[in-house]
Amino acid sequence: MRTTRTVPARPVPARPVLFSALAVTTAGSLLLTPQPAVAEPGPPVHREAALDRHAARTPASAAQRALGTTEDASRAVGDDSRGYPRRQVLTPDPENPADKSIKLGLTPYHAIAPRLNALQALGDRVSVEVVGRSAGGHRLYLVTVTAPETTRQARAQARMRELIENAPALAAKSPELKKAYKAPVFVNNNIHGNEWEGTDASLKLIEHLATAKDGKTRDLLAHSRLYFNITANPDGRIAGTRANANGFDMNRDFVTASQPEVRAMRQIMTVKQPAVMLDLHGYVNGTLIEPTTPPHGENYEYDLFLKNSYANALGMEAAVNGLGYTPAKDGVEPAQIPFRDQEEGWDDWPPIFTPQYAAFHGTVAAHTVEIPMQVNNAAYDTLPVTELRRRSAINVDVAGAALRATLDFVQARRTSLVADQIEVFRRGSAGAAQVPVSPETVPGVPGIGPEDVYTTTFPRAYVLPSSGTATARLVDHLLANDVRVARASQAFRLGGKTYPKGAYVVDMHQPKRGLANALLADGRDISDKVSVMYDISGWSLGRLWGAAVGTLPGLPYGVLRPVRAAAPVAYVAPRGDLRLRLADPNEVAALNSLLRHGVEVRRAADGSAIVPGSARRQAADAARAYDVAFHATRLTGTTPLHRARVAAAATAGELFALREMNFEVVPVSTDVLNAGFDWSAVDVLFVSAGLEYAELTAGARTSLDAFLDGHGLVGRGVTGAAIGSAAGLLAAKPVEGNADANGVVRVVNSAGALMSGAPDHGFVYAPVWFTDLGPRVRVEQSYAAGNPLVSGHWRPSDDGSGGPRDAAGQASVISGPRAVLFGTEPLFRDHPKGEFAQVGRALFTMALASGSGKESG
Repeated sequence: MRTTRTVPARPVPARPVLFSALAVTTAGSLLLTPQPAVAEPGPPVHREAALDRHAARTPASAAQRALGTTEDASRAVGDDSRGYPRRQVLTPDPENPADKSIKLGLTPYHAIAPRLNALQALGDRVSVEVVGRSAGGHRLYLVTVTAPETTRQARAQARMRELIENAPALAAKSPELKKAYKAPVFVNNNIHGNEWEGTDASLKLIEHLATAKDGKTRDLLAHSRLYFNITANPDGRIAGTRANANGFDMNRDFVTASQPEVRAMRQIMTVKQPAVMLDLHGYVNGTLIEPTTPPHGENYEYDLFLKNSYANALGMEAAVNGLGYTPAKDGVEPAQIPFRDQEEGWDDWPPIFTPQYAAFHGTVAAHTVEIPMQVNNAAYDTLPVTELRRRSAINVDVAGAALRATLDFVQARRTSLVADQIEVFRRGSAGAAQVPVSPETVPGVPGIGPEDVYTTTFPRAYVLPSSGTATARLVDHLLANDVRVARASQAFRLGGKTYPKGAYVVDMHQPKRGLANALLADGRDISDKVSVMYDISGWSLGRLWGAAVGTLPGLPYGVLRPVRAAAPVAYVAPRGDLRLRLADPNEVAALNSLLRHGVEVRRAADGSAIVPGSARRQAADAARAYDVAFHATRLTGTTPLHRARVAAAATAGELFALREMNFEVVPVSTDVLNAGFDWSAVDVLFVSAGLEYAELTAGARTSLDAFLDGHGLVGRGVTGAAIGSAAGLLAAKPVEGNADANGVVRVVNSAGALMSGAPDHGFVYAPVWFTDLGPRVRVEQSYAAGNPLVSGHWRPSDDGSGGPRDAAGQASVISGPRAVLFGTEPLFRDHPKGEFAQVGRALFTMALASGSGKESG
């Protein structure tokens, strides 16, 4: 154990706690005058539940922009045909006096474009590119600061960058690269919209770099390219919200990349290949500078990452403390480094966070930096403007110190940073073993112990043997993440198994093997490693996206061909009636499209949809639009299906997933129902958050009861179950597991229309199961026997209850004549896509429910 870390003498808390002298300024610490900020240490707001106490109200237009975006960020970000500078005049945005930045004395979004125009005009060092648009439709700006480059020089930089990734053994020996390659540095600002000041610190630094005449600056820009994502979340910056216009915390979205802003950041990291990156956040007092506490991501080359990240953290710490702010004079605590100063609670295990994701693209020093003085949430609403602006000015100063220290670090260590990036890719390409961290392998980093050692065993290759929409989605996702995928040109046999022509193979001897493994592996049960986790601990796309994924002991000889995109799945049988499986969200979306266009569709006994042959043209349009297959069938179906218009009291992620499946969704909540709601506009109710039966007015309750007397409910978690119980729809007792638990679990699906074709794994986040089932309640799915957790973190609660063995064999999904209840998280953050169709089928089933409890038709 680290002797440099201390733990307060108190019981292990039920929720993550940051140990030592950490003061997290979330809702408290409202200092009206400078004084020591000695708030009781506690966890930052990070759990989805903390962000979703109320039902999401995000507009459908934002979801449509995110789901239907056709902007190709790679075109803008990846253009190596031009030199620098790359000037463009940005059209100003309309002035918005409601921009929340203004109150803090910071740069409102509408002032950014004019500011960038002015910065470009200062000389030949600053270039601005628009690399996409936010969910709310705002431009995303990437600023590059570097010494001027001719087209020939820019192409030479691109060639060296490609050599680093594609031929790292040669890159390591290249004298040209060692002498001339510009180290890429990426600064990401404002990914949480109400953590503003990184943007202003970056703008201030860019202005300095654009005009400085000293030799140090000239040398820095001659040997580096500095990339600034000015605001990763303009929607949240304007509105003063953590999330974007879709209600997403984008610093949780990098595994899935459901949001356009995240896809733009992914493309920046893929194309620019930064060796160093900063992600500027707030607010932790004193300033928190990563590297993190255990557990550490097992899939990256942590020895190289820790060596560089810790060294840069020391420099940033010295720079921040050197500003001279004190607890007594300014209310500012000294900076801290979690790896050194804390035991647990601020980990880098999941690659959902920007710096952890960047590590898979060759970043060998990456940091979340939490600046100190709270100005958001309660502070924003209650503190005087003068105090808010004093705090914001300190935050800009602190962020600027961290930025300047990082540039000093890059300037001093450019050669070794690039060499370490090359080594990351060399290990992946060669299939070399990871190097466990130790005092010997990472000299100069204090306190390394066995609790810091996380490595994994990479398979020789992964194989996706089955065709279909889910497989195609996963292949395209891998490719978008710069993971290399090949396809078999003919059937092959390996390891005693035969694989079909068209099977996809991921050779794990590739530069970004760590990212490939993070996305495809089952993951690990780390419940025994630490008592608490900062956020999710399991995320396997191989298990949760509905695509079969296996491993290979070797590679087949002569049959693999690299692919740039998955082969199209779209197919419509040339004759007869057509069957659509409804086991994938795209298939549900296709069904909703057909129903919207008036096609008569019936449901078969197995839950699939039967489309008449007379609608073959409409089916062909849907097949192309959603990349799904309509196969010939002799089934006729029994129950007519109709459009299911959904009233949804749901989290932002769930609302987004419902819209992704093409449901017409009307967001509701307790307040919406109490204000008067027209139930005639919807067919079914989905509830998971923000709707409390006991808080409804008498009139709202009467209207809800009347609706549910002739329609159905799909509920998730205890909130959904409570509505079902209060309305008398379904007799069952929801049992809450440990609220901090999350991960990938094994499940057992029952035969029937709801779970036909469902995967045998699910996702949980604060898991729930159901007991004391009434006589008309059917178990649709159960947690598997034994320990159902495959990967993640799920311990019993402090009293010994609520662990995975308590859930084993218990019902995870149940149904009755007028309700379906989920104890799993089938729509979590738009992530476990293999489970989406379970909810889609449930919504169609409940839309058909009648007061008598029998299906109509």
